[in-house]
Amino acid sequence: MLNLKEHKKKIIGLAAVVAVAVSAGYYYFSRQNDEFVLYGNVDIRQVSLAFNSSERIEKMLVEEGDRVKKNELLATLESKPLELSIAKSEAAIEKQEAVVQRLKNGSRPEEIEQSAAKMRAAEADYENALLYKNRMAELYKSSAISKQEMDNASARFKAAAADLDNAHETYRLSEIGPRAEDIAEAEAQLKGLRADLLLQKYNLSQTKLLSPIDGVVRSRLQEPGDMASPQKPVYLIAVEDTKWVRAYISEKRLGEIKPGMAAQVIIDSFPDKPINGQVGYISNVAEFTPKTVQTEELRSSLVYEVRVYVEDKDDVLRMGMPATVKLL
Repeated sequence: MLNLKEHKKKIIGLAAVVAVAVSAGYYYFSRQNDEFVLYGNVDIRQVSLAFNSSERIEKMLVEEGDRVKKNELLATLESKPLELSIAKSEAAIEKQEAVVQRLKNGSRPEEIEQSAAKMRAAEADYENALLYKNRMAELYKSSAISKQEMDNASARFKAAAADLDNAHETYRLSEIGPRAEDIAEAEAQLKGLRADLLLQKYNLSQTKLLSPIDGVVRSRLQEPGDMASPQKPVYLIAVEDTKWVRAYISEKRLGEIKPGMAAQVIIDSFPDKPINGQVGYISNVAEFTPKTVQTEELRSSLVYEVRVYVEDKDDVLRMGMPATVKLL
């Protein structure tokens, strides 16, 4: 009887050992085959391009899917009004440049001689007016002429005297040349015209939309004839030199992932050709899935964004493409 009890104990003990062994074996097997897998979508940086000025679009030169190079011309605005304005400004500058040069050169000998001749003529008129006035004064004393005729002679004399003063001043100024402040004023006007021209040329350059990067046209948002403005994008250009997979990890497994961890990205198109990458960004702000107000029941739904950067040498990844990420 005792042997039977001991035998039963041995059987029970053996069963317990086997159970523990089986349990341990299952746990080990599960950990070995428990791959750290994330699911997400391919993301690519993109640039939104718009004109800096408001005008109608004249040409759209690239289509969606086209590859473009940095500084490649993508679209143009109507530019005829600006071109005409520039031509007018250039003519005004030429005219003002001539004014400044004339002031700096001073009076020419011919101009001085002309002023001297006018002064001599004014002196002659003054002498004649003086003689006439004196003669009329004698006649007036003898009552040979009326008071009106005497007044006319006096007025003629005064006008001749004023003309002589003006002629003397004109001759004096022609000899000494323009004043420094006159030259400065003319130069300031010229500087203002040149500044206006630079602004107009800059505005003309803004009628051309150039690609700031190498990339691929993702969206064509405007058409010829549309009114462009800085607030209305014309193209979206995808930057292909930096690609990543945007995935999400639960709060429970957040401690298992670190920046710099190696990873493999697998897409459905090439399941047997994994693309190497590494974890480059882990968000420090939790998000809700679904995005609702946090409650005690939804704490398990907190997730954190993870970006796995890849080197897509064969250019097989596309924006929004679903991808599987295996962390190594």
